[in-house]
Amino acid sequence: MKKFLALLVTVLAAMTISACGAGDDGGGKNNSAQKASSEVENNGKSNNDTSEKATVYPLTVKDATGLELTFDKAPERIVSTSPSETEILFALGLGDKIYGVSDYDDYPKEALTKPKVGGVTKPNEEAIIAANPDLVIGGISMKDDIVKKFRGLDLPLYKTEPKKIDDILNNIIQIGVITDTQVKAEELVAQMKKDISTVTDAAATLNEKDKKKVYIEFSPGWTVGKGEFMDELITMAGGINIASDMEGWNAINEEKIIQDNPEVILYTAKAEDDKSGKPLEELIKSRNGWGKITAIQDNNLTGIEGGIMSRPGPRITDALKQIAEAIYPDLYKK
Repeated sequence: MKKFLALLVTVLAAMTISACGAGDDGGGKNNSAQKASSEVENNGKSNNDTSEKATVYPLTVKDATGLELTFDKAPERIVSTSPSETEILFALGLGDKIYGVSDYDDYPKEALTKPKVGGVTKPNEEAIIAANPDLVIGGISMKDDIVKKFRGLDLPLYKTEPKKIDDILNNIIQIGVITDTQVKAEELVAQMKKDISTVTDAAATLNEKDKKKVYIEFSPGWTVGKGEFMDELITMAGGINIASDMEGWNAINEEKIIQDNPEVILYTAKAEDDKSGKPLEELIKSRNGWGKITAIQDNNLTGIEGGIMSRPGPRITDALKQIAEAIYPDLYKK
């Protein structure tokens, strides 16, 4: 169970068992994230005709909760409580301005050298206050009561709640505007959109009847349905997620998976089952009756690094490409 909680927490939404109903966040907050992107772009950019887009301060933005924050200048001391947002900050060249990261932050390797400020669901407020930050970024894992607590301590908390790929791209742009690294943010997003187009263009060549059924197990005994970015990755790649008849993060129904008979199985590489100690791939193959599943009969199982597949950050399009190649290797032969 501890491993399950740790993976879920790193993944996206506190993915504790209660977060497997990540739907607790509600669609309204997601809408505010979309609105925030538009407002940031209109509020923080200089003239679009200029080649260099510098943020104009003071800058007022709304985060995913709808709260307005005003920055008088570009943040100089940043604390990130989310591995995904930490990756964004480093990708924007802000490593020297990061004064704290979560216990789960391990990419890039420079993140390992940063002071730790606790978990992603309930960071250590004393450690964050000691860092004297002018920007604290909370990811989708941070619970509402912690958000309120931090704001009661006058911490400058900017909360993100990416549920879709567009949300991830918007977050990168937003963070770029807030930190006056918009040019780098736009370059990064442009490359990610190029990766997406490569995959979706290939998927568009598929006939509907040729689309493959896919099962994904991101943690032993857990899969994901619609409304989450992992499901969207499968769809973008041209696959059919057999769990798309469910919402959010769900414990698996072994009999249903046998009946759905996926042709491709994706799983988190190097994950192990707490109870048996078995690697996840071995656990999947050894389940009673699963030998009938086409993916297992054809040995069509692919492990994908958890940090790439489960974090809504800059590497999510790497996960998309790996998923697409796993489902349709013939489309991507060199």
